[in-house]
Amino acid sequence: MSAPGPGQRVVVREFGETPLDALAAHVGLVAQAYPEVDGLGPRDVIVEVRSAAVGWVDLLMTSGQYQHMPAPPYCPGLEYAGVVAWTGAEVEGLRVGDSVLSDGLRTGPRSLGPYQQWGGFASYAVAPAEGLLPLPAGLSFDQGCNLLGNYETAYHCLIHRGRLAAGEVVLINGATGSTGLAAVDLAKRVGATVIATGRSAAKLEQVAARGADHVVVIGADLGFRDEVKALTGGRGVDVVYDPVGGKVSLESLRCVTFGARFLVVGWASTPFVARGKGQRGAPNANVLPTNLIMMKSLDVLGCPAAISAHRDPSLREARLRDLLAWVAAGEISPHVDARYPLAEVHEAMRAKWDSRFVGGVVVNP
Repeated sequence: MSAPGPGQRVVVREFGETPLDALAAHVGLVAQAYPEVDGLGPRDVIVEVRSAAVGWVDLLMTSGQYQHMPAPPYCPGLEYAGVVAWTGAEVEGLRVGDSVLSDGLRTGPRSLGPYQQWGGFASYAVAPAEGLLPLPAGLSFDQGCNLLGNYETAYHCLIHRGRLAAGEVVLINGATGSTGLAAVDLAKRVGATVIATGRSAAKLEQVAARGADHVVVIGADLGFRDEVKALTGGRGVDVVYDPVGGKVSLESLRCVTFGARFLVVGWASTPFVARGKGQRGAPNANVLPTNLIMMKSLDVLGCPAAISAHRDPSLREARLRDLLAWVAAGEISPHVDARYPLAEVHEAMRAKWDSRFVGGVVVNP
């Protein structure tokens, strides 16, 4: 069988001061030859990429403002799905033509081994066999590349760290985003009551259609305490899922009941807590009020899903088992709202940065 023809790949040549600076000056589309199989290992797999998720982390990585930094030049795209084009001699369980999705903790820019340069914003990617999973039946390639990162994050935060239980009330900030929408899905599956927040009433309508019990539009004054308190009969919520940060975090602390759990998932509203261009340090770190934390007897829990799994890989066994079982049962399904050809990767990444869509955004090589 002759090798497929040449393709294209995105390259981050160097870190920018911010992700938008990187997009303007340091991120480009270049020609890509089919990988030379003579230089690959016996457990390597070549994947012809059909779809790659455009994630918030992909953007932060371009400026080195994410905690994990692959060395430029590298190809972004933490998670992708596609078709097996070649397998090494020792690969078992995968054959040419199989549909697969990548495990972004074992291959690609967020992995810790030698495959960091092989992201999914490309026609072809190389991954170790253990870094690929069969594409679950019923999922498209676009959905497949939006499964693990989003739903593993939500699982780790809500279930492993947050101990969310049936009958509790959870406030999910950033609910129109890809991880926020996954959190809505998992919270409903657990049996919790979901109050979902966001800045767009139109986008929140889609979240309500996914199962959120209540939606709250965050206005320009960022005040939503009274509405959340009214929805809970004055009691407040048991759990806050917060990937937004900043002033939204402060207002969320006023929405909780005594003894609530506050889950720090991220800080999308304040992305420049760290220095740009890959410099270390956080001169603009977020601050939470210790008086509210104490007087409400709150558990404030950091929830780094990727770091935790790298430090303790056993954490993933239960969550992967549960998530794949729920997908197979049709109980969860990633939502993808926008698709771009790879040639429009800059626009796709800007759309993600601007939060223009609900759920996932993908590029199709």
